Amino acid sequence: MKYIPAIFSTILDSKNTRQNIRLVLKFIVILAVMVTVFSVLFHVLMALEGSDYSWITGFYWTLTVMTTLGFGDITFHSDLGRAFSIVVLLSGVVFFLTLLPFIFIKFFYAPWLEAESRTRTPREMPPDTRDHIIITSLNPVTFSLIEKLKSRQEFYILIEEDPRRATELYDAGIRVAIGSIDDPRTYQKLRVEQASLVVAASSDEINTNIAFTIRELSEDVPIIATADSPYSVDVLEMAGSTKVLQIYKILGRSLATWTFGGDCGANIISRFENLLIAEFPVFGTPLVGKTLAESNLRQDFGVTVVGIWSRGKFEIPNADTRINKTSVFVLAGGEENLAAFDDVYSFYHIFHLAENPVLIIGGGRVGRNIAERFKEQETPYLIIDKKARPVEDEKENAIIGNAADILTLQKANIDKVLAGIITTHDDATNIYLTKYLRSLRPDMLILSRSNLDRNVSTLHRAGADFVMSYASLGANAIYNFHRNEDTFLLAEGLNIFRHKAPRHLVGKNLIESKIRESTNCSVVALDLDGVKIVNPDPLEPIRENTELILIGDYEGEKKFVAWSNQEQYKPAARRRLSILKTLGAKRR
Repeated sequence: MKYIPAIFSTILDSKNTRQNIRLVLKFIVILAVMVTVFSVLFHVLMALEGSDYSWITGFYWTLTVMTTLGFGDITFHSDLGRAFSIVVLLSGVVFFLTLLPFIFIKFFYAPWLEAESRTRTPREMPPDTRDHIIITSLNPVTFSLIEKLKSRQEFYILIEEDPRRATELYDAGIRVAIGSIDDPRTYQKLRVEQASLVVAASSDEINTNIAFTIRELSEDVPIIATADSPYSVDVLEMAGSTKVLQIYKILGRSLATWTFGGDCGANIISRFENLLIAEFPVFGTPLVGKTLAESNLRQDFGVTVVGIWSRGKFEIPNADTRINKTSVFVLAGGEENLAAFDDVYSFYHIFHLAENPVLIIGGGRVGRNIAERFKEQETPYLIIDKKARPVEDEKENAIIGNAADILTLQKANIDKVLAGIITTHDDATNIYLTKYLRSLRPDMLILSRSNLDRNVSTLHRAGADFVMSYASLGANAIYNFHRNEDTFLLAEGLNIFRHKAPRHLVGKNLIESKIRESTNCSVVALDLDGVKIVNPDPLEPIRENTELILIGDYEGEKKFVAWSNQEQYKPAARRRLSILKTLGAKRR
């Protein structure tokens, strides 16, 4: 009921509604005149037949005939009277059964529904709204970001200019507000000065406008903007953007890194004081085919494999986990430990790359960024593109042609290339080329770009060893900027987080704690009174006041918190149960 005044206000404030009311009033006047005229003619014709009725009866007869009820209690006996009845009946069919329902739906019911929909999609946030994220447009990147925020129960609001589209998004479960993204009043109503972040992910020109508009209202709120062109970065920063993301550049660098690691060694993806987290593809190394226990990485280098990526899935390994060619290690260790690891295993990547180039399919922005990264690493590569213009600066390392043509692939020495990276902006093309390359080279390492999250699993089924989602990568980068200092976002939802050691773990070692088995998280370090112990001895007991530093995905983090709280209260529950049993025994 509280929405009814707002609905009426919305209906009456519309210019179309006021115009519609005038049309309805005209229709009612015409209908009233018609009923009155028919009632007068009824009396005239009845008088000619020698009958006399009251005026109320005349209106009664007219309405029953026009609405086709026709009770039959009053009828004409002459042909003239019956002809008049036919005229009244047909007029009623047109006006009462056709025009009146149409007018009601068009001018009353439809505006009511539209107004009711508008009240569900607000234009203003409550004054006490704060620490929310304002998203200015919906695209694959921001949609992935919204899903991430929803899973973490963080408050956000999406701006949509079209009321109908806003209602559709609301019905789809997206929190949305109606407003113009270039209007300062929109951001005033959404309490931008109290927001924790504004995400501008439209075109470069629109993002510049958004940044200028917001800076009129607040100089402090962080603004993260995406840039399609490298020439727009300076303009967006001058407009007031706190951070400018070139997602295609991040994607290109990431794909290059995932091919054979950073500079052929372990690629550092996060630092946690003196603890380093790195990724390392094992393709081409003697580690393939061994179990983790047989690899002796902890004993030889002091690094711990805290996770393994395999065809897009993150797993917490155990000693018996078998290493395959598609595995990417997530390593934890100190700087010296990772350097010692690189001294041994980066050699195998360097050796393979010295003989065989990497094939880059697609010479667009992502493909060219991969090529730039390979140039820095002095990694041999070949680019295949249909057009000469995108790769005109890469004539020595480029082949003009269709990657689906076997002759083009033969020119690129498809039988010798070590890995292929598919970078086109069309997912259907990427799936097609992935399947084709896999059929030609079952042993080749294939990496692919995915523009939409939903196509990642399809690309894996087509034969891709690694798939990197443009949408997910952009969302992760935005969320990483937004996160606080206590939790670090790694790749595809992988987090490092702190938690005080639960009381029930004090005195137990890491093996006895069963943290991995119970929560799918792995302990990478211990913090005891400010002293960090990286890769702690699994047989060393956990002391009181120790802080655990763990790695796991978001679900694993939630599971660990729930598990630690549940285990913490079990002893108290057992004590209460024991007391109750003792009291019961005494009473008996």
